Amino acid sequence: MLKVAVTGGIGSGKSAVGEILQELGAVIIDSDELARTVVERGSPGYDQVLAVFGDEILTAGEIDRAKLANLVFTQPDLRKKLEGIVHPLVREAAEEIMKSVPSDSVVVSEIPLLFETDGAKRFDFVIAVQTPIKLRTDRLIQRGMKQYEIDKRIAAQASDEQRAGIAHAVVVNDGSLDDLRSKVEDMWFEQLKPKVRN
Repeated sequence: MLKVAVTGGIGSGKSAVGEILQELGAVIIDSDELARTVVERGSPGYDQVLAVFGDEILTAGEIDRAKLANLVFTQPDLRKKLEGIVHPLVREAAEEIMKSVPSDSVVVSEIPLLFETDGAKRFDFVIAVQTPIKLRTDRLIQRGMKQYEIDKRIAAQASDEQRAGIAHAVVVNDGSLDDLRSKVEDMWFEQLKPKVRN
């Protein structure tokens, strides 16, 4: 099994890279998706988050991600507490998925905060996705985020240089989806698949 991590700042196109890798045959583990699952109502993660943040982060009994984000992106100490609950649960869930896949799989984990959590050492190959800030901001505004929310998220994340420093490959996502597909396909056939065979 080849364990691959895809990382990049918010709005850089990590998910697009993940989707292309999945089309090529990779097994995808979406950390954002797992982060939602491990704090769903009824889970131990839900109880742990409520114990720290209280009922004011709830809407109709579910954790309201927007309310929680507003809290943690303005108070770094609260963000650390949340990460201390969620990250171990996400890692555990990802490891369970890895146990269930064939041994010759390329397993790709999409992890926004790979640099920040010092997680690169858990992977055989790290891909950093880079996109100019202007392009990232435009995409996030189209998704309905406000400029101040985007600025807070970007400020809380590692820089492109920091992510490139832990990466085996950097994919620059500044063109069309076809351009991106072509770059990812080259990497798949030239770098990832040969590693599985070896």
